[in-house]
Amino acid sequence: MPAWVIHTLLQVLAWMPLPVNHGMGALLGGLLMLVPNRTREVAQRNLQLCFPDMDPNERRRLYRKAMIEAGKTATEFGPLWKASPERALRMVRSVEGAEAVDAARKAGRGGVLLAPHLGAWELVGLYCGKRWPLSSLYRPPRMQVFDSIIRAARERTGSALVPADTGGVRSLYKAMKEGRLIGILPDQQPKKGTGVFAPFFGQPAFTMILVNRLLAKSQLPAFFVVAERLSWGRGYALRFESADPAVGDRDVEKAAAVLNAGVEQCVRRNPAQYQWTYKRFGIQPDGRKLY
Repeated sequence: MPAWVIHTLLQVLAWMPLPVNHGMGALLGGLLMLVPNRTREVAQRNLQLCFPDMDPNERRRLYRKAMIEAGKTATEFGPLWKASPERALRMVRSVEGAEAVDAARKAGRGGVLLAPHLGAWELVGLYCGKRWPLSSLYRPPRMQVFDSIIRAARERTGSALVPADTGGVRSLYKAMKEGRLIGILPDQQPKKGTGVFAPFFGQPAFTMILVNRLLAKSQLPAFFVVAERLSWGRGYALRFESADPAVGDRDVEKAAAVLNAGVEQCVRRNPAQYQWTYKRFGIQPDGRKLY
């Protein structure tokens, strides 16, 4: 797809009032349910794996809600990437728990912000980059055209993006020494050789050990942060909460299990807004293919 088409589409979505944007997203999610496609198959498979004991009718209802929310995730990239920072941040209707991060900063310490793929995770970086000095890890997209779009979008409130490679990790350690906060998506499947298996909703999930390494070395606090999507396009509610200190345990398998348990706790509060369309269990210890 040409770059100008992508920019134009995102700009059109950004111009829409949020209720209209989310309405378009709901229609997109409904379309994804009707037309056979890989995305809906992945979501169904993930829900079967993570909620095996759930009543089938209830799981189908959750699937429908999750696909509608997935559609909203897609359309809200417009305003979250292309709207002015002021307009994007006005969509935040409430913030809970950020005082703990403020306290860590006042104590002369930084910290690690853990933002699962739940709700409007793009908004988390915008808000936190505006409020605190922030360096965020990101994985450069496969489509090169998106790289400049993502960097411009995520850095426009002050965040510094560092790629998920050896040089980027060194940049994170340097940023931590400077007292900056570190932002990481903790439920992203790492590359082979850079993670361990730990349970997530009772399933073995290949889990990053970077969070553990950063925390074990620095002894800094970690915080989970979620931007919950409010109904009818009313905006977003941000929630910060302290992570279990054991995410920095020197036993990497224990730390990974604690990390996944923290993500799971966030998801269970609002399971429909989790990114069930992501192949979270793509790597299995026995080499099985689940998708």
